[in-house]
Amino acid sequence: MSAHDDEILGKAYDSRLMRRLMGYLRPYKVRAAFALVAIVAGVAFSLAQPVLVKRAIDQYIASGDLAGVGTVALLYLGTLVGAFVAEFVQTTTLQMLGQRIMYDMRRQVFDHLQRLDLAYYDRNPVGRLMTRVTSDVDAINDLFTSGVVSVFGDVLSLLGIIVVLVSLDWRLALLTFCVLPLILMVTQWFRRNVRESYREVRTWVARLNAFLQENLTGMSTVQLFRREERAFADFDHVNSEHRDANLRSIYYYAVFYPAIELIGALSTALIVWFGGGWVLTGTLTIGTLVAFIQYAQRFFRPISDMSEKFNLLQAAMASSERLFGLLDTPVIITDPSLALGAEPALGPGPSAFEKPRGADSTADGRRPMADNAKRSRGAGRLVVEDVSFAYTPGVEVLKHVSFTVEPGQRIGIVGATGSGKSTLINLLLRFYDVGSGRILLDGRDIRELPLAQLRSHFALVLQDVYLFSGTIAGNIRLGRPDIDDSRVHEAAEAVHAAAFIRDLPHGYDTPVAERGATLSVGQKQLLSFARALAFDPQILVLDEATSSVDTETEMLIRDALHVLMEGRTTIAIAHRLSTIQDMDQILVLHRGELREAGTHQELLALRGIYHRLYQLQYQSHAPAATLQHSHGDA
Repeated sequence: MSAHDDEILGKAYDSRLMRRLMGYLRPYKVRAAFALVAIVAGVAFSLAQPVLVKRAIDQYIASGDLAGVGTVALLYLGTLVGAFVAEFVQTTTLQMLGQRIMYDMRRQVFDHLQRLDLAYYDRNPVGRLMTRVTSDVDAINDLFTSGVVSVFGDVLSLLGIIVVLVSLDWRLALLTFCVLPLILMVTQWFRRNVRESYREVRTWVARLNAFLQENLTGMSTVQLFRREERAFADFDHVNSEHRDANLRSIYYYAVFYPAIELIGALSTALIVWFGGGWVLTGTLTIGTLVAFIQYAQRFFRPISDMSEKFNLLQAAMASSERLFGLLDTPVIITDPSLALGAEPALGPGPSAFEKPRGADSTADGRRPMADNAKRSRGAGRLVVEDVSFAYTPGVEVLKHVSFTVEPGQRIGIVGATGSGKSTLINLLLRFYDVGSGRILLDGRDIRELPLAQLRSHFALVLQDVYLFSGTIAGNIRLGRPDIDDSRVHEAAEAVHAAAFIRDLPHGYDTPVAERGATLSVGQKQLLSFARALAFDPQILVLDEATSSVDTETEMLIRDALHVLMEGRTTIAIAHRLSTIQDMDQILVLHRGELREAGTHQELLALRGIYHRLYQLQYQSHAPAATLQHSHGDA
């Protein structure tokens, strides 16, 4: 839970943050100015109404001038219509403005999240990032729709009322202002308590989001280990704390607004008491007294509004600080193409989707999948030079690893859990950058290649296949416009996925549940092979790609792999040695070091780590003591 306890409210106003927020308002400054004009007009119409009442009473009702009363009534009706129109224009303009700013901010945040390195996601829970994109952006939206511009209207209304009150009668004005100390005391009490209450609500909302995200994602584990009651009790605790925090905030609002009304009524009583006496003595007109009562009622409304908007402003400042903290997080895995001044793409660019046309390309620029042997043998050469890497400083996962993968060569990587196999793949794809050394692709350091161009050379097939909501076909093409239906079908046929797809209710258009929940592990892995084949990569990376598949399906996949790997540089990580025995070369990692390299037969002849791993997997009839000793050496 502590990872989500970052909902601390800071200063109510920060000029640095406000300047950055105003930058989002700049493209819509004409709309903002239009809303400002509507607010000024609304304040003017509102201030004119008590003056018209005073004039009707003192000038026309007292003298019995019915025509004059009718004229003032029409003017009063005009101010009501004008106030309505101004309020309508103000509300619609500010709400539309807020929606556009929210759209811009979420677009910018999501774009930045897509460019952050995986190490950032290792450190930050998904629940916290979801809160940034949703709740924090909503808080800033409230600032623009109900705060920045409309506060100006409250201040203008308050100043206008003060000027009118003093000009009408300074004695009654002083009576009205004498209750201001009470207003300030109640407002300060409200601000102090509701600030803490709001912080608690935000904290428990973040905890609620984190709890739901974690437990719903891991529901199979919850049910398997019969943790339903424990999970429900934990959820009930978080939910009840969130409820209590909201109830406390309701209490403060329930006290504050009636208190303001009570103080306003006290001010009105003073005006009636003293003003009535002055009317009787002839030193004050009845119209002025009525106008004062109306102005006094209007006087306390902007004060209470500004008190509430102070809390809104404080919440927006806290949200903007967290949001800008996310946006200011440096992108560690930098793209050289962006360093030259190009704007970051908000979607996949052409370099990620398009391959150069050549003699062996089809009309749409892609190579026929059945003709992979024609692929240039000069593409896909990987060189790993003295690479070391550590996720945590001082704890190296890879230590001075060096090897070369020639174009079209098939490489297997084996080793115990934690030996650095998957880390090596992450470095090849630049999900992380090497700590020392370098990795070359066709003679160029991968850190010098645009990320989209680098990753377009690879197709990665993982043990845990990730499927998106959509359709079967959509999960094979993943939005690539150049992968048409025929290419999707061809890829599925090649990896023997078409058989089960045809049995689905809608075939390739069958909806896929979240993360492919309605598909078996084997079916999802077949789809991942079809996806890799459809993308037609130069370098194929297999990370335990067949470890969760039954024997029959594995035989089908092995057959498809021979077609998929032909003419391609292939790197396969495997625990089961049977899946990589026919590789051109096998690399053996042990505790982050490259300890052995060679073919299957060569490594067995060495009688080293690979030989012991082979014994552990295939010589189950060996004496237990021998196996135990071999396992310890490995």
